[in-house]
Amino acid sequence: MKAFSYERPKTVQEAAQLVAERPGAKFIAGGTNLLDLMKLQIETPRTLIDVNRLPLDQVAETEGGGLRVGALVRNAELAAHPRVRRDYGVLAKALLAGASGQLRNKATTAGNLLQRTRCYYFYDTTKPCNKREPGSGCSAIGGFNRIMAVLGTSESCIATNPSDMNVALRALDATVETLDAGGAARTIPIAEFHRLPGDRPEIETALKPGEIITAVSLPKPVAGTHVYRKVRDRASYAFATVSVAAIIARGEDGKPRAARLAFGGLAHKPWRVEAAETALVETGSADASADRVLEGARGYGSNDFKIPLTRRTLRAVLTEMA
Repeated sequence: MKAFSYERPKTVQEAAQLVAERPGAKFIAGGTNLLDLMKLQIETPRTLIDVNRLPLDQVAETEGGGLRVGALVRNAELAAHPRVRRDYGVLAKALLAGASGQLRNKATTAGNLLQRTRCYYFYDTTKPCNKREPGSGCSAIGGFNRIMAVLGTSESCIATNPSDMNVALRALDATVETLDAGGAARTIPIAEFHRLPGDRPEIETALKPGEIITAVSLPKPVAGTHVYRKVRDRASYAFATVSVAAIIARGEDGKPRAARLAFGGLAHKPWRVEAAETALVETGSADASADRVLEGARGYGSNDFKIPLTRRTLRAVLTEMA
């Protein structure tokens, strides 16, 4: 780990100003991802801006009947919140499927949003990786790529976003609230927050330099049964091979009348295809819905199995909900 300076700002705007003024500065809260990367010298921030004492650790009701989740709310706390468990069950289930109990006690809402989209080769500094060193190449293409993406990939990167929380937020149509160094606030739809790799895989989100996440807003709850299914190599603690966040409302005849489906483990960002939801409502068929989700899917050898696995996982979700 390389030497760094340390700052503890007293206000949110001061934190944003410090990061904007100091090249190479990083925010730190739980540090569950950042500290690992610092130990391996993959991340080498010159300054750490400790935001743990900022007033961003509350969950509050909104006027529209939704929830506003502060950036520093811990994953364990959010999963246990009564309103989240009652009205946003898919989020509570996704959070509990992520990491370990110890990590959930430390990890924050904003930190989970911002954890690096990564693969084996991102950690291996002896191998080329366009995320670590833009232009150096992607070792996963042609290498061992079992956990890699099959959708939204590019010739520069085929890594997957590892977050379970992000998949649930995509199904819920959450928005991300930010503040910049000048005090200007903005909201970013979760659909636009994470980027596909294109030819700049090192840029993973829509955040501007110096912006700090202040909260995540959940809209008014939607009716339906909430399920989060995570398929992974070991149940105790592993990233998703494929995951599905589903909210489905059924009519009196038992057929879906409204659906939201978001997928993890398949792309550089949480993957949601509204046409797949429409197909499920119109046909009631998991296969018709999966056809829309998997349009353009491409395996890279070791991860070819993810394409049929996605179809089977969606079927299992619909069977569970029925």
